[in-house]
Amino acid sequence: MKHFLRMLIQVCLYFYCTFLWRCLKFVMRKLTGRCELQRICYNTKPGASRTMKIETSLRGSKSKLLQTSVSVHLDAIEKTIEDIMELKKINPDINPQLGISLQACLLQIVGYRNLIADVEKLRREPYDSDNPQHEEMLLKLWKFLKPDTPLASRISKQWCEIGFQGDDPKTDFRGMGLLGLYNLQYFAERDTTAAQQVLSDSLHPKCSKFSKAEWEQKRMDKAIGYSFAIVGINITDLAYNLLVSGALKTHFYNIAPEAPTLSHFQQTFCYLMHEFHKFWIEEDPLDIMEFNRVREKFRKRIIKQLQNPDMALCPHFAASEGLINI
Repeated sequence: MKHFLRMLIQVCLYFYCTFLWRCLKFVMRKLTGRCELQRICYNTKPGASRTMKIETSLRGSKSKLLQTSVSVHLDAIEKTIEDIMELKKINPDINPQLGISLQACLLQIVGYRNLIADVEKLRREPYDSDNPQHEEMLLKLWKFLKPDTPLASRISKQWCEIGFQGDDPKTDFRGMGLLGLYNLQYFAERDTTAAQQVLSDSLHPKCSKFSKAEWEQKRMDKAIGYSFAIVGINITDLAYNLLVSGALKTHFYNIAPEAPTLSHFQQTFCYLMHEFHKFWIEEDPLDIMEFNRVREKFRKRIIKQLQNPDMALCPHFAASEGLINI
């Protein structure tokens, strides 16, 4: 009975709030002479704040055109903007900036949806040792991380030196598929110095850039390292879940002036990998069994940062030099 009453109250609140919201929108339009989309574009600065409000407005509209505008093809966005302007009876000659602003928002919204599809496709693709492209990427990962150490053979215990669990890395990619390899190889190739430093620190944490005094102050005399590649795959899982949950919208809407791409996702992975490494050192876990605790604490910190509508995780990170912070 209590469950039924709770559901009834929730349904009543939903319809009550929806009715009030539509009434408020009607009143505001009459008072300002502008529709909700105009008010958002004219009163909210570019970036996540504006795009997320536009997305919420479009999805919550009673108009089918506005509802479906967030899922059109990228090539159809310009035509969709024209249809929205016509529906809202807005003269584009009098309000030219509105069309430009809406187009920028829709490019980000639709681009984010497409990025999820691209990332999901890579995640679902298993590593295939019979695929020359997959093998080439894996061997490149070794060369970037260990340029002065030749790999004795494809199946080798040497893979453990960069943090894989056995003599054949393909078994470690099962959880994240090819996405894990793409991210690791991107980090090692695009930010080689940082990747090599993180690898070295993960193997020899007491030899990191902390001074002896800092180690003693932090009481890190028994610092614990971690498996670089395995942690990279785990951080890939973290980045993937942040993307799919929508938590990364704040970041991408602030750093990608148009549609976010796979490169933006990989640059974000580089940042997360770098930040997790620093976080691990600062946490000074007693042993590797604390990994899940440290990872969860790190995840919560990142999510809290992303709740800030002005947040851009890595506008100045080395692997993100090509990004624009709008």
